[in-house]
Amino acid sequence: MSGFGTALSAEDLNRWHEDRLHQLVHSIQDKYDPELRLYRTPFSSPGYHTRIKQAEYVHGTNPNTIYALALLDSGVHEYTQRACEVLESIVSLQDTDRSSATFGVWPWFYEEPLSEMAPPDWNWADFIGKNLLLALKRHAEQLPGPLRGSMRQAVARAADAIVKRDVGPSYTNIAIMGAFVTVIGGELLERADYTAYGLQRLEKLRTYTTALGAFQEYNSPTYATITIVELSKLRLETKLEPVKELCDDMLDMAWKMVAEHFHASTGEWAGPHSRSYGTLLKHEIKAFLQMATSGTVYYAPWQQMHYSAEWYRSGATCPAKYAAHFRESAARTVYERFMKYEKTGIEKWAYCHITPQFALGSFTREIMWNQCRSLVAYFTNNGAATYMHVRFLNDGGDFSSALLHSLQSEGHVLFGLNLFTNGGNAHPVLDPTNGTLVSSDLRIRFEFGGVMDGVEADLDDGRNVRVRISELTAAIHLAYSAFEEERNSDAAILHPPYWDIHREPGKLCVDYVLYAGQEKKFDLGSIQKAAAIFALSISQTGGPHMTVSVSEQPHGVIASCRVDNHSLSVTMHVKPCDV
Repeated sequence: MSGFGTALSAEDLNRWHEDRLHQLVHSIQDKYDPELRLYRTPFSSPGYHTRIKQAEYVHGTNPNTIYALALLDSGVHEYTQRACEVLESIVSLQDTDRSSATFGVWPWFYEEPLSEMAPPDWNWADFIGKNLLLALKRHAEQLPGPLRGSMRQAVARAADAIVKRDVGPSYTNIAIMGAFVTVIGGELLERADYTAYGLQRLEKLRTYTTALGAFQEYNSPTYATITIVELSKLRLETKLEPVKELCDDMLDMAWKMVAEHFHASTGEWAGPHSRSYGTLLKHEIKAFLQMATSGTVYYAPWQQMHYSAEWYRSGATCPAKYAAHFRESAARTVYERFMKYEKTGIEKWAYCHITPQFALGSFTREIMWNQCRSLVAYFTNNGAATYMHVRFLNDGGDFSSALLHSLQSEGHVLFGLNLFTNGGNAHPVLDPTNGTLVSSDLRIRFEFGGVMDGVEADLDDGRNVRVRISELTAAIHLAYSAFEEERNSDAAILHPPYWDIHREPGKLCVDYVLYAGQEKKFDLGSIQKAAAIFALSISQTGGPHMTVSVSEQPHGVIASCRVDNHSLSVTMHVKPCDV
C-alpha cells in the first residue's frame, strides 16, 4: 500500500481496510486457545472493576467478540468455524439469571466471573451486545441455527439490561452504544419496544447535547472517536430515517469538536480533555484520524498504521467542510459550556486557544483525575510536539479530589487548585477518600514531555519559573500557596512548600511540593488551608510582565492577574469542603 502516498481514494481506502483486517486476524491466530475457544491478550487494567492485579495474559470478552466478528468479516471460509467457537464461548459467559443485578452483562475476563469483579462493568452489555448484533446482521447465514438462536437471546438479554439501567445522556458513548443495541436489536428481533426505547434515547442525547452546546464527555480523544464510530455504524445499519437524521446531527457536532481542537502544527489534539488516556496522541487515535480523513491528517505510511477491527464497515468519515482545520493551525479560540448542574446552577466551560506555535486549553472548573487533562498545552518544537500537563500528585499518582479553578484568555491563564472532601483518590467514584488523605508526597506538577530538545527551566526568585521550549517561553508565576493543618495542632503549619525542578526519563518536571516526609494521614475536613494559585503565560518574548494580586477573604481567596491587555480573576475556597 506504500504506493498510495499520503491520501487514498475511496476505492483504495476500502482495499486498505480489507488488507488490514486480514493482517489483524492473521496476527492473532497463534494466540488462540482451542480449549477455552478464546484468544489471549496481555493483561492490562485501569485499576478498577477488576480485582486482578497481576497476570501475564487474560482472555477478554470484548476483544474476543470483536475478534469473532473480524473472522466473519474477513470472508475467509476457513475462519468461520473458529468464529462460531468464540461466539459460543462468549454467549456462555453472559449472566442469564433474571433475578441477578448483572443480568444481561458479561465479565471483562474469562478468568474473573462477574461475582468477583469490583464492581462489575454494566457497560459490557453495550460493548458486546453491539458486536453480536453486527455478526447476526452481516453473517447470519454462516452461523449454525442453534448458535443464531443463542446469540439472539443474548442480544435480547443485553437490551433488557440496557433498558433497565437506562443510562442518561451525560454518559455519551454508552448512551450511543445502548441506542445501537436497542434500535438495531429491535429491528432484528422485531421488538418495537426496543426500537422505540433506542430512538427516544437518541432524541434525549441530541436534545441534551444541543442544549449544552457540546458533548459532556468533552473533547475526549478516546471517546470522541468511539462516538464517531458508533454513530456512523448506527447510521449505516438502521433502516429508520429518524435515527439516521439524529446520527447526522450528532456526527456533525462531533467532527466539529475534533476539527476545531486539532493542532495541525504538532499533529496533536488540543485540550482540555474530559477523558484521555495519554497526553500525546496514541497510535490508534492517530490511525483513526488518518483513516477518517483519507490521509488529510498523515502520520505514517498506510501499511504501518495501527488498525482496529471496529473501524471495518463503520462508515466513519470526516465531512469535507472540516478538512481545513486538519491542514493548518490557523489562530482561533474555542470557548464553550460542556456541563451544567441543574441543582446547583454550577456550569463548567472549556477554553482552547490555538496558534501555529502552540495550543493552550483549560477548564474553568474540573477535577484533576488521571483521565482529565484539565490544563494542557502543546508547543511546536522543531516540527514536533512538546506538551505541558498540569497535574496534582499524591505519592506519584493523580489525586482526584483536587479541583482546578481557572480563567483563560488566549495564551494566558490564571488558575488555582484546592481540595475537596467528598471525592476520590485515584478514581473519583470507585475509590472514595471518605474525607481523608494519606500521603508522603503531595505536589503540583507542571509536566513537560514529548520532544525534549531545547526544553529548559529556570527558577529566578522562588515565585517565577520560566520554561523555554524552542522559541517559546512558558512563564509560571506563583501567586499564592498555603497548606496548614488544624489550628490547635503542634504541626499546624507544615514545612513551607517549595519548587523542585528535575528531570525524569523523557520529561522535565517543574514541581511545587506541598508536603514531603513521613507518610501522614490528613483529615481533609480539619485542614485549615490547602490551596495554590498560579499565573501561566505562553509567549515568544521570554515571558510578558504579569501583575497578580491576591486578597484573602473569610472563606476563600480572590486572585486577579493582568498580563499584556488581558485581565483575569479567580475565586475559590482554601479550606477543603464538599462540592
